Amino acid sequence: MMKNYVSAVSAAFLGGVLSLGGYKLFFDKNQVNQSVSNEISKPSFVQTNYTATSAKFDLNENSFIDAANKTVNSVVHIKNVAKVEGGPTSIFDLLYGNGGGSQTQIGTGSGVIISPDGYIVTNNHVIASATTLEVTLNDNKTYPAKLVGTDVSSDIALLKIEAGEALPFLTFADSDNTQIGEWVLAVGNPFNLNSTVTAGIISAKARNISERAGDKVESFIQTDAAVNRGNSGGALVNLRGDLIGINTAITSTTGTYVGYSFAVPSNIAKKVVEDLIEFGNVQKGILGVRGTELNSTTAEKLKIKETDGFYVDSVDDESGAASAGIKKGDIIKQIDNVRIHKYSDLSGYIASKRPGDVLKVTFVRDGKSKNTNITLKKNTTYIVNALGLEVKNLSESDQKKFNTKSGVKITGASQFYEYNNISVVGKVLLSVNGKTVKDIDELKNTMSSLSSNSRNSLELLNEEGEKERFFF
Repeated sequence: MMKNYVSAVSAAFLGGVLSLGGYKLFFDKNQVNQSVSNEISKPSFVQTNYTATSAKFDLNENSFIDAANKTVNSVVHIKNVAKVEGGPTSIFDLLYGNGGGSQTQIGTGSGVIISPDGYIVTNNHVIASATTLEVTLNDNKTYPAKLVGTDVSSDIALLKIEAGEALPFLTFADSDNTQIGEWVLAVGNPFNLNSTVTAGIISAKARNISERAGDKVESFIQTDAAVNRGNSGGALVNLRGDLIGINTAITSTTGTYVGYSFAVPSNIAKKVVEDLIEFGNVQKGILGVRGTELNSTTAEKLKIKETDGFYVDSVDDESGAASAGIKKGDIIKQIDNVRIHKYSDLSGYIASKRPGDVLKVTFVRDGKSKNTNITLKKNTTYIVNALGLEVKNLSESDQKKFNTKSGVKITGASQFYEYNNISVVGKVLLSVNGKTVKDIDELKNTMSSLSSNSRNSLELLNEEGEKERFFF
């Protein structure tokens, strides 16, 4: 077998370009980049039980009061204490190579009690890297908290406290039933101002706020209720006082609220919480399609008339979509009762479902509307941000095609590879830094020990049975 050795640019350049990967590169090429920035001219994003009902709209003088009274006692203050390694604190530390020792770092945020026995939902970024967690209720009682589980992709975490008594809690409402223009309240602890309530309306739904989302789920409820640092993990409720979202981020040119805030929809948070309690991890289902959201520019390039919906560019082998007969060129217009205008509509709804769920999908093919049922399959893909690659385990057909039972198939790649005219998609990743990659689990273990300072290499296998090696 012939070996092709492909040279690359420096690791520093790689790291910068790979940051352009993730969601945009694998799924959507029509997003607007709104990354974190200190520039005044560019907004930055600062992390900050079930009833299928929508909010009432018969406003009276007590509507906000009733919703606030129902909510405030179920929203808690969370203190995150973390030990971090400090840098040199004196000239002697520099001379003798001392690190300065560990330092205590304290962060605060909000959380929502969702059961009388003390389960609390919050944001993952509120409790990240915590050594100890402390929860203070609205009556000033304080309890140590245990981390039950977390999901980085949705930025949701679940805590548990033992209060010895039944606690006031909020009920999840159906966030799919919320409407643009609906009144909402945001409840949390901004700037350590406990039990703060602000009001606004739902400004948009299924909003994505970052072009560089990677494998993160971004399908937020956007509101104009004032939210600031410390609100993260707090409640977004309708006028019934039911939980429709977990406040997570703001768009800001100053680092504080200037107009819009974003919440993880309750249907996504509820599904994550139930998975963490039942399975200990999040069960992620996939439809098995790849493509882009449509607009007039994209439609013109594709030479189609439809300007709304999700255009299917490819279908994964052995996926639910493939079994249901979805093909390249189909345009997904609706899933169950949810209209699909953009990718975040699609990804947000699927994030509230799990493997085995059957979805009714409406799509357009050759100008005609069709319906089919698609069963979600378990997600077997993995985005390796450090390498700028998306991979999946080899199917039986892949093993026969490449004549190997070891390795993972590359299904997506960052712009770094395109910029350097390096073709990797569709090939098999055999090893990283000389360590054999048998499957995704083994790749995850390899990546956890990957040094950011050393030179690295990838060994690939192409369809002709030739091995390629790429250094960076």
